Amino acid sequence: MLHLVTHPLVHDYLAELRDARTGAERFRALATRISVLLGAEALRDVPTVDGTVDTPLGPSPSRRLAADVVLAPVLRAGLGMLTGMLELVPNARVGHLGLQRDERTALASQYYAKLPPNIGDSYVLLIDPMLATGGSAVAALNVLERAGARHMRLVCIVAAPEGVAAVERAYPAVPIFAPVVDRELNGQKFIVPGLGDFGDRLFGTV
Repeated sequence: MLHLVTHPLVHDYLAELRDARTGAERFRALATRISVLLGAEALRDVPTVDGTVDTPLGPSPSRRLAADVVLAPVLRAGLGMLTGMLELVPNARVGHLGLQRDERTALASQYYAKLPPNIGDSYVLLIDPMLATGGSAVAALNVLERAGARHMRLVCIVAAPEGVAAVERAYPAVPIFAPVVDRELNGQKFIVPGLGDFGDRLFGTV
């Protein structure tokens, strides 16, 4: 269920996001831009309904979204992708998931969750820029599943093989959308070559 996003603009933005010289302001702008394209790919199969719209020159066939979309960023790094996703789907509902990884064990624990009600029929995009061990992603998917979500997909900017494998083991039917799967995790469970700590770079707390 891994979908590698190959759009040239996605990889152009990713190259600059990786660059250690990219400052926080530019990093935020790039995170928004790449998220628009990743979100469009992740929502490619969302149901639509046929209709008609009146143009200045007469009626035209149309298609509109027929499904509710819920965006669920993992705090705090996932907030860097939220703006772009909302530009793509302005009427999406938004939930927030707070998960903290223990630096010693690499296990994720939940400290906050606020989700919209009635998400069973919604298309839920879990957005977390770095899929490293997969612990946070699986924990977040657990929260969404307990809340009734049935149509879930994970959108990230950089993934590691270990994270992809962990999600596929726990949720084999959940699609993963990412531009790239990097080489490995290092001893501190950071993705290599990756792009560093996404949240620190996004918020200037490096």
